[in-house]
Amino acid sequence: MDGLSLGPLLLRWNGLLIMLGVTAGAALAMTRAKRRGYDSEIILDLILPTMIWGTIFARLWHVFTPSLSALQLGLTTRHYLTHPLDLLAIWVGGLGFPGALIGGCVALFFFCRIYEYNFAELADVLAPAIALGQAIGRLGSYFNQELVGLPTAVAWKMFVAPGQRLGGYEAVEFYHPLFAYAALLDLANLILLLWVARRFSEKLRAGDLFLLYLFVQALIRFSLEFLRLDVALIQGVNINQVFMALVAVGVGLLWRLRRKTVRPL
Repeated sequence: MDGLSLGPLLLRWNGLLIMLGVTAGAALAMTRAKRRGYDSEIILDLILPTMIWGTIFARLWHVFTPSLSALQLGLTTRHYLTHPLDLLAIWVGGLGFPGALIGGCVALFFFCRIYEYNFAELADVLAPAIALGQAIGRLGSYFNQELVGLPTAVAWKMFVAPGQRLGGYEAVEFYHPLFAYAALLDLANLILLLWVARRFSEKLRAGDLFLLYLFVQALIRFSLEFLRLDVALIQGVNINQVFMALVAVGVGLLWRLRRKTVRPL
């Protein structure tokens, strides 16, 4: 069964799990915002702009760094630029997480500028919520049979239907369930963030928790790219892995710099 049928309407499991992740993340963020003295309604106001800009940037990331599967379908950057309507078909080709991360940060930045909130403080509120949303939403990849890893014979291997296999691997049936690894690691990131927020509440500066989220998430994504089959290559270089490496290094340098100054972010 592809999803939940409500009369003529079919709600696909992938979309349902993504929305469940958004809802759970929003609930956690609202709780954390209230504890920090904010009106929890702020989170509801943030959901729409962050989702819109996150989706736009995620799509643009895919357009300019198409994966191998997209290239095999002829969905090159040139194709998108010469067929602009295909840009809107986000269900074809997909989205790129680095772009979603950038777009979400841009939306939060301008939201804080317009309504005069502290960007670093709100980012800290959202950090564990983002990790929770990712952990839940990533499970939807199982139903689409996407985000799988290299071929494998491990006990927890995942069967991929012939029509979903990458070109050149048509005869290979079982792969690493990379989406499950990502979900488990996102859950671990969530637990770490909540523990750090509670254990070191008096020592953390505004923005520290968000920087920790970025650093751990960058390490997760960088590591999983070694197992990913459907990578995005530019001149033979895995662009997603390079981006995540730069994020991890940048966050590490910023964290060290902040520890040498008395002014918070």
